[in-house]
Formats: sequence, structure tokens, C-alpha cells
Amino acid sequence: MWTPDECSKYFLCLEGEVFDFKCSTGLLFDVNRQICDFKLNVDNCDLTAEAVIPKPLLEEAECKDESHLGCADGTCLPQEYFCDGSLDCPDGSDEGHCDSRDDPNGASFCDPAKCTLPHCFCSKDGTGIPLKLLPSTIPQMITITFDDAVNEDNWDLFNRALFFKQYKNPNGCPIRATFFISHQYNNYFYTQKLWNDGHEIAIHSITHRGPEEWWSYNATIEDWFDEMVGQANILNRFSKIRMEDIRGLRVPFLRIGWNRQFLMMKEFGFVYDSSMVAPFSNPPLWPYTLDHKIPHPCVGIKQACPTRSYPGLWELPMNQLETNDFTCAMVDSCPITVSGSEIFQMLMHNFKRHYMSNRAPYGLYFHSSWFKNPSYLSAFQVSLIHVEKK
Repeated sequence: MWTPDECSKYFLCLEGEVFDFKCSTGLLFDVNRQICDFKLNVDNCDLTAEAVIPKPLLEEAECKDESHLGCADGTCLPQEYFCDGSLDCPDGSDEGHCDSRDDPNGASFCDPAKCTLPHCFCSKDGTGIPLKLLPSTIPQMITITFDDAVNEDNWDLFNRALFFKQYKNPNGCPIRATFFISHQYNNYFYTQKLWNDGHEIAIHSITHRGPEEWWSYNATIEDWFDEMVGQANILNRFSKIRMEDIRGLRVPFLRIGWNRQFLMMKEFGFVYDSSMVAPFSNPPLWPYTLDHKIPHPCVGIKQACPTRSYPGLWELPMNQLETNDFTCAMVDSCPITVSGSEIFQMLMHNFKRHYMSNRAPYGLYFHSSWFKNPSYLSAFQVSLIHVEKK
């Protein structure tokens, strides 16, 4: 017999160490859903091993209705019930095998002849250049992004050190960045100032809550609307940013939210996601629409990339940086024991990887705390001066 005290405990493995946690008073830990919930909703305290979900029979069930597929136990259900995020089979097999290979309602493979700009773009491996343009005719785009709150801790960095008109685009306009804003500790006056100055303001959720896997496996469609559309409404209310100018989002911890995330994005009217880390590739990947299957493996432990088609919705994949024997998506996740000169070499090396190949957008993704190392800030500033000359 399990006691409420025991049922409220759970454990997380973080960077090779095991930490024990406890749900708030009155809540128990649901082993299957991996969340704390009210006692009334939790009935699996005695579960000691993860349940193995059987594979559905699908067409092998030979259902009488051709529009139906079979569960593992032979129950026939409409095809659209499979991999829709809701348990419908008595044995749960309709939701147990739903990656891009197994989803019976999954997106089709890229067909460049039918997927044409401006509303659709794909290539077989993601590295194809739009319209088959020659690389030498394409300006090298550089995207600079920052995740999390804008506040007193980083305002001088943004307002003085990086974006005070000293660095220019070839057309003479000052460089600008995208800020993926989360609510906690955010200063909405500063956010409005950034937007007024021409920076893009995008969404990074309200709570930025943990654990990381919650975003991939536990967040419902309602949760996605609350977190992302809710943050858009907050930005509209307190920073006066027009809703139509809030176009993109990045998920906390880069934990893709499977089809639920992208269904929310499609219904609300988001234009793009920039949360998927692309496998390291030479040449790097270009952005693509989600009309078809994603053109690369789903990178990360227990990630949940979308399997369905979301026509016209763009993915701006996060191409990884190369530094010595390491690769990293966020600049601040690269090795931190290197010197400023090594940072400069890393930035220029990866710029050339893009510039000298297919000229896919070169993404530099930061948390502002990385710049607290003066040598890193200096290295980044010098790299901007160098790429201005290209």
C-alpha cells in the first residue's frame, strides 16, 4: 500500500545525476503522464515499470470499413483517430507508435515539383537552395536571436553594446535581432522599445516551465494555446506590439511539442517555428515549410517532431555550429573554456561554412548571459565588423 507521501515523490536525471523532487501538498505524481495532479486523477502509484504499448495492426486488421484501421487488439476505428493525441483504442495502441515513419496520417515526402514558392518550399535533404539559385547570387543572411526576458540585466547589452547603430547591413540599415520573449522577469517597456527600433519580437512561452519533457509529451493543445498565444496577448497588451507582427516562436529547452504544437500554431496564425535543431550538416539546411515530412532526423533525446502536414507553416531549423570536436545549436551551449580569440575563430569558421557553400541563413542563437564574458562580447563585435565586409 502506497502512502500519499510516497506517491508524491518523483526523480529526474539531470546531467548524469539523480535528483528527487516532491509534488506540492495535495498532489500526486502520475507516472504515465509525468506530471503532478490531484489525487482523484492519479491511479498508478503502484506502477514500477513503464508500460509497453503494443503496435496497432492498422491495415492488417482487415477492417470491414476501408476508412478504418485496426488497434492492436483488433478494434477498428476511423483512420483519423490514430496519432491524433487522444487515446481511442482500448489498449492505447493508436497513440503508441506515432513518429514520422509510423503515423498512418503522416505527411508525404517532399515533391519539389508540387511544392513551390512563395507558399511552399522543400528539398530532399533540406540543403537545396530555393529556386535553384546560384550561391554567388544570394546575399548571406545572418540571423541573431536571444531567448528569454529583456530586463535591467541585459538592457545595456542590447541598447548600447550590440545595437546602437554601429553595425550596419549592406544597405546601410543597422543590424537587428529576434527576441524570443518569456514572461517571467520581462520588462515590457524595454520590449516595446526594441520593437519600435525595428527588432522582431517573438514568443518563448509565459512560464518557461519544467520539466523539459513536459513540452514534448504532457502539454495539451490547450496548454500550448495558454503558453504561446497567452504570451502573444501579454506582449500586445503591455508592449503594444500588433498581433499581426508576432509571427514566430521558439519552445523552451528546444523541446518540440509534436503535432499539438503545430496544430496550435496553424490555428492561431503563427508563421514559423525555430525550435528544431538540425543534424550537423555540410552544407547547412535552408528553412522549409511543413507541407511535407521534415527532411532530417529528429535530433535530441526523446524529442517529438511533427509528423503531420501543416501547409505554409515554416520551420527555421537551428543549424549547429562546429567548434573543434564539438557541435552546438545555441552559442552558449558550446564549450565555455575557450578564449575570446577561439570564439572569434569559431564564429568566422562557421560563417564561411555557410558563405562558401549554399549560403543557407547563418544562425547565431544566444542567451544574453553568454556576453557577460568581456572577451566573448569583444570577439562577437569583431566578427560583425569582418562579416560586414563580405
